[in-house]
Amino acid sequence: MKTIIVLGDGMADEPIEKLGGKTPLQYADTPNMDYLAANGVTGRLKTVADGFHPGSEVANMSVLGYDLPTVYEGRGVLEAASMGVQLAPDEIAMRCNLVCIEKDILKNHSAGHITTQEADELIKFLNKQLGTENIHFYTGVSYRNLLVIKGGNKHLKCTPPHDVPLQPFRPLLIQPEVQEAEETAKLLNELILKSQEILEDHPVNRKRIAAGKDPANSIWPWSPGNRPAMKTMKEMYGIDGAVISAVDLIRGIGVYAGLDVIHVDGATGLYDTNYEGKAAAAIKALKEKDFVYLHVEASDEAGHEGDVELKIKTIENLDKRTIQPIIQETSQWDEPVSIAVLPDHPTPCAIRTHTNEPVPFLIYRKGITPDPVTRFDEFAVKNGRFGILEKDEFIRILLGR
Repeated sequence: MKTIIVLGDGMADEPIEKLGGKTPLQYADTPNMDYLAANGVTGRLKTVADGFHPGSEVANMSVLGYDLPTVYEGRGVLEAASMGVQLAPDEIAMRCNLVCIEKDILKNHSAGHITTQEADELIKFLNKQLGTENIHFYTGVSYRNLLVIKGGNKHLKCTPPHDVPLQPFRPLLIQPEVQEAEETAKLLNELILKSQEILEDHPVNRKRIAAGKDPANSIWPWSPGNRPAMKTMKEMYGIDGAVISAVDLIRGIGVYAGLDVIHVDGATGLYDTNYEGKAAAAIKALKEKDFVYLHVEASDEAGHEGDVELKIKTIENLDKRTIQPIIQETSQWDEPVSIAVLPDHPTPCAIRTHTNEPVPFLIYRKGITPDPVTRFDEFAVKNGRFGILEKDEFIRILLGR
């Protein structure tokens, strides 16, 4: 049996007054998700383990059935794997956002969604000015970059920048969790402040300001960790597969999970991503593999921007431009295909950050006995067959393990 998970990052939300008390997922026109729900089984999944922050790395690893207390090492190490950066045992990796600071306020986590080309120029500049034999910056995608510290201590209290838009940045600087991490915290805070000095007048930022765009005038390192010890999907479930995403974090999970990483032209990690291209790549991969993990970031970014209309549009795009062609193609195959659709976590537009509420999911395949749910959204699935699942229950049910 073939299996595909279509994950709409941050797609879940909360009721919004101007939508008549509906969530964006309830309000959106989603005939394909609704068809799968009406002809499949549904429920909710707890993707954020107790004691963990509701980050995308935590939630996506949970969807795949990983035991977070055992394997979690932060976001940076996963993105390092995606970039092909091999970590030594004494190195820590951290996500390194390019952010916009305005009058000591962290205006946004993405420097106004800076382009990868612009980010690459700034990261190379940072590496030249601030890098040493123990400090290395690596370019990722857009604002999502990487910082590796040799000899660093990972026991740090860091604040994800997307959690604190429009707040003063200085109270949010890195703090040590143990005495041994004081030196690392001090080094990282010095790098943040020095980056602000040298990026302020960089030509890239002068051009962005002249064009009315937010400058990328600071780094923001967070989510530190060492190389994790993760089993592959083959070792856990006996399957081989592929991952499709524009986001280094998800690709990095795929690397450690033993999945082939498939790149799609025009996949941006934003609302202008190549929905059709991702669907086509997923269909092609599914012909060759047992399992495909198709990740689409767009709804999460819309949620972080607090843009309700945009979030609705990203959900409708996922439904019609990605899920519909997958249904149309796989319905013609002789070999049965299981299709699952779900978010990784909610990203409510009202608060513009992630929450740890259980997310709705659906599972469809030919011949399955459907439950009473006829629509896919956060509330309809409460009447589904499975109630609330957690840990590896969802993935094992999906794979029939």
